[in-house]
Amino acid sequence: MEPVILASGSPRRKEYFHLLGIPFTMMPSNIDERFDENLSPEEAATSLARRKVERLLELLRGRLPPWICAADTVVAVDGDILGKPADRAEAAIMLGRLRGREHAVVTAVALYNGREKHIDTRVVMSAVTFAELSDGEIEWYLDTGEWQGVAGAYRIQGRAACFIPAIRGSYSSIVGLPLAELYAMLRENGYAYGAQ
Repeated sequence: MEPVILASGSPRRKEYFHLLGIPFTMMPSNIDERFDENLSPEEAATSLARRKVERLLELLRGRLPPWICAADTVVAVDGDILGKPADRAEAAIMLGRLRGREHAVVTAVALYNGREKHIDTRVVMSAVTFAELSDGEIEWYLDTGEWQGVAGAYRIQGRAACFIPAIRGSYSSIVGLPLAELYAMLRENGYAYGAQ
């Protein structure tokens, strides 16, 4: 299999690439993750994932790899997009908004096909239901530090799982990389993976 550049520093996405057995190199793109507030959650996630690929294409000009993959996840509630909290206080506000209700988790994947000089994108929307958390439970979770560096201030694959009685959609997408969609994208773009 050809190597893929994973435009990410995410340990979760790294674990998923290891799980798939795809040879890869991690190369975070370090883009400015701000986006136009007029975008829908799907548009915002897609824009961020695409910009990560485009940034690596700029950095690697003249020695372009055959494949680059990037993903980005946003959380949306009441029409507002919740990104990564800047500090503990902002994380507490986000968790307060999520408790006792369902919210959307939107993950976009962008795959650069070097043969076709084309960026393919897909977006997956899932729903996560939070329990009615007490203020004490929110403080306990904030003490774990898991809220740092993640959209919506929680990690479903961490201790926040204690607060999530139900999800609808793709678990791997909520974690940060929708595997079924990535598999389909790789095959549709001619990447030699899986049964032929």
